[in-house]
Amino acid sequence: MAKPRGDPPSDVRFDALFAALANAERRRMLDLLREHPGLHIAALGSHFDMSLVAVLKHVRVLEAAGLVISERPGRERRLYFNIMPIQAIYDRWTDEYSAYWAGQVADIKSRVESRGQARGAKRA
Repeated sequence: MAKPRGDPPSDVRFDALFAALANAERRRMLDLLREHPGLHIAALGSHFDMSLVAVLKHVRVLEAAGLVISERPGRERRLYFNIMPIQAIYDRWTDEYSAYWAGQVADIKSRVESRGQARGAKRA
């Protein structure tokens, strides 16, 4: 299926991100990496009923989506959860709505304060 014209190039990045997050085992891996930053593949794999090769394949998908960053300080590869891609999703779809609702709340606050001042002037 062809993409509609005008889609931002970052949509390809978001596609990989959503595909990575669509798998429950990968989401669980991210939870473990959030709770235990710097786990190595074998330690991460010990939480799953799958081979280390399968764990590594899932980690590669997470890395390709930018959700996992790895370091190799020695022989073992340390894995870390990278929150920035999820923050990018949040920003893309909530900034516009957050600004709208912040404006609505400010408007309500202004109206309530105006009414309070008007009532205070009548009583004086």
